[in-house]
Amino acid sequence: MAFRDISRIAGSAMTAQTVRLNTVASNLANAESASGSEGAAFRARKPVFATVYRGADSDGAWQGASVQVLDVVKSDSPLRKVHEPSNPLADADGNVFYPNVNPVEEMTDMMSASRAFQTNVEVLARVKTMQQDLLKLGEG
Repeated sequence: MAFRDISRIAGSAMTAQTVRLNTVASNLANAESASGSEGAAFRARKPVFATVYRGADSDGAWQGASVQVLDVVKSDSPLRKVHEPSNPLADADGNVFYPNVNPVEEMTDMMSASRAFQTNVEVLARVKTMQQDLLKLGEG
């Protein structure tokens, strides 16, 4: 596998993890936003990833696989319904709807995405070191 293939794979993973981190940030930013109706309430979003296999090139060398973000979907878990008749957003029954965002789950997801991103940064750093070492071999 060529260095450029390794870099492409790591780059696609970093792009996917960036989408994941942005989604977590959006969910956390809206975690306490209230709404007067179930339909207008914010719903947590989750990215959907897929593996894209590259197969072999013209020389028969395997090119690896990369990550693609297929979509960002809304969570179907139930919203939090709280009885707050004094809230200006309350419906006729005095209920306010809050997003289905679990801050603990989101923070865990953020740590996982951050570590996966950092791992791919390490891969790119090692590829760069290997390329530099390869160039030094040609100097001798």
